[in-house]
Amino acid sequence: MDWASLRRIVTCDEAGRSRILIDGEAAKLIAVDEAGLAEIWTAPLNANALVDATDILAGQDLKLEPDAGAVKVRWFTVAPEDASKSAEERDAAAAFGFGAVGAAHARVDTSRHPMMHKTTTLDVIVLIKGEVDLLLDDGGPTRLKPGDVVIQRATNHAWINHGPETALLVAVLMDAG
Repeated sequence: MDWASLRRIVTCDEAGRSRILIDGEAAKLIAVDEAGLAEIWTAPLNANALVDATDILAGQDLKLEPDAGAVKVRWFTVAPEDASKSAEERDAAAAFGFGAVGAAHARVDTSRHPMMHKTTTLDVIVLIKGEVDLLLDDGGPTRLKPGDVVIQRATNHAWINHGPETALLVAVLMDAG
């Protein structure tokens, strides 16, 4: 994944005039091989989100969930599953990944897949590139194609890529806890 090719543009209003505040790459990035998270924006869900003319992400650590009463916007990728890895290796990789973004607690039931997780967020997920399956506790996987949108409502889930290329998604996560 060429993370540098992903561009975020953030606007602001100063003295009644609109302008570009940020035009560049992700604020924060954590990636292992082709899988990763790249932060675009975070803000409180109140009027302050419209008037603060600073890059709110500049001093924050990367973490999976938004702060209480906040929204988080990010790109994320799902690499093709590596069938050569054992179940123990896949579980260890998932545990490491969630731990790295402060979300070890989100792995509440991984019996269907090691990447299963649940957060107390309302998420809007858009598949941009590739194919990915959405796996929930019940039913079979649901295959997504570019342009599909998932409204993820605090349910245990995993994103699984059985395709040949890394999938790119955009997520908007809103604290609902």
